[in-house]
Amino acid sequence: MATIYLVRHGKAAAGFDGHLDPGLDELGRQQAEAVAADLANLPPMPIYSSPLARARETAEPLARRWQQDILTEPRVAEIPSPTPDLTARTSWLREVMAGRWSDLGPELQQWRQDLLDCIGAMAGDCVVFCHYIAINVVVGAAQEDDQVVVFSPDNASVTTIRTVARGLQMVELGRTANTQVN
Repeated sequence: MATIYLVRHGKAAAGFDGHLDPGLDELGRQQAEAVAADLANLPPMPIYSSPLARARETAEPLARRWQQDILTEPRVAEIPSPTPDLTARTSWLREVMAGRWSDLGPELQQWRQDLLDCIGAMAGDCVVFCHYIAINVVVGAAQEDDQVVVFSPDNASVTTIRTVARGLQMVELGRTANTQVN
């Protein structure tokens, strides 16, 4: 059984409709430092991050505190968009977020399954810096809820789950807020 701390990245410098891979803005950098200070009380453990800039930048303060490398894990990246067109991406995402996984196409269902396989295979306690939809995938699976969005994790919030013999178990939802997916 592993305890996994899922951290949503800090506030990005641009939203889903503004940049394909934004880093953090000033508030996001402050949030990254704050979440690192909170997590630094835990015993050091592996740190995984989505390859996207906002997640990696959120992980960096904790990696410095624990003096360890960040392990890049592409399976916890943002939900893959069918288009690089920023305006079309936003419309597409709104539609996806209002739905259920069982109604989505095989590419998105495979992305979801790959993410769940990744989290389920974590052999020991770890911290995973990732994204709004990715965290919702894990929470939805733990709660056996097919909705794409089951809660609204705030930027730099920590959601805690455990791997158990039958799958995933919720320990604690992270702080929630009405935030943009970024």
